[in-house]
Amino acid sequence: MAPIDRDDGPVFSVEARCGQARAGTLRTAHGAVRTPAFMPVGTAATVKAMSPEAVTATGADIVLANTYHLMLRPGAERVARQGGLHRFMNWPGPILTDSGGFQVMSLAQLRTVDAQGVVFRSHLDGSRYELTPERAVEIQDLLDATITMVLDECVRLPADRDTIARSLELTHAWAARCRAAFRRRPGYGLFGIVQGGTEDDLRARSAAAIIGIGFDGYAIGGLAVGEPQAVMFRTLDATVPLLPTDRPRYLMGVGRPEDIVGAVARGIDMFDCVLPTRSGRTGQAFTRRGTVSLRNARHADDPRPLDPACACPTCRGYGRAYLHHLVKAGEILGAQLLTWHNLHYYQELMAGLRIAIRERRLDDHLAAFYADQALGDLPEVAPDARTG
Repeated sequence: MAPIDRDDGPVFSVEARCGQARAGTLRTAHGAVRTPAFMPVGTAATVKAMSPEAVTATGADIVLANTYHLMLRPGAERVARQGGLHRFMNWPGPILTDSGGFQVMSLAQLRTVDAQGVVFRSHLDGSRYELTPERAVEIQDLLDATITMVLDECVRLPADRDTIARSLELTHAWAARCRAAFRRRPGYGLFGIVQGGTEDDLRARSAAAIIGIGFDGYAIGGLAVGEPQAVMFRTLDATVPLLPTDRPRYLMGVGRPEDIVGAVARGIDMFDCVLPTRSGRTGQAFTRRGTVSLRNARHADDPRPLDPACACPTCRGYGRAYLHHLVKAGEILGAQLLTWHNLHYYQELMAGLRIAIRERRLDDHLAAFYADQALGDLPEVAPDARTG
């Protein structure tokens, strides 16, 4: 295959380094993405409990949408008739769409895999679908995805070495077919995915094959599936140095704050995860001092904000007692306010990392992050203080 023309896709520039960490900009057909970046997940063309305007207000440059779910409902052709995903969901900025491979593995029924692709039945109504590399790219083109992901085979872990090795043959063959099917347009990109489980030599084999095909960016898949953090970091230590330095590196599905900061320090540029939005809907908030469960009765009479240092609308306008009430009562506003806070926290986390990298003080920044997390939540207010 001919090499990808840098002028024909998104343009990535690394503008500062601190150790292995990088800060830069990914310029696309739908705007610029500041990296390191966290992409809020808009599974069904919506970031749950948030309007597009609210997502923008948190500081997000890019969102992720889910190919599997959108192909089932409302259908890629229907979205195309509405002018594409940006117009359909009123999000003018960049959108990355995953290929659907992970959801086929985790959600679909009666899944069969062969060299041609995947045949499965929808978890919604049992309808039969076939997803080939060509169809996966076509769907994402119909959606008008700014960044398209190749179709890969996602192996359920733990898996034996031979199973992982066999899956790489499909992943690499499918990646080449995706590259051949992708329609090049200025500012639109196609990312390859490196698999290989937690086997360093298989990761190296996969990286060499995917780089040999040539893509606008490189994702690391198959992690954050239950392995210990130390294993994930060891795998990143072995894999990231193999990837091109002039293309963005995307760690798929990783979203715990402590995992993100460790991965940034190892040279990762992009992240996505449902954790901040899902946690917001289940009464959990992320703060500089760790996670807070608003279901806990200790908050029932606490007038303080989640985080006194946070400038998000939730912390500026609402106390823990009210948030506790909303969560216990199952009110929709509770999910909205906690999701807004969580996404704001994640974007502040990324902004802080970008600044620290540019100012070459990442080690001190990470030390402060871990020290704050170790403090735990604010001490419980005394009963007399609750009533004033």
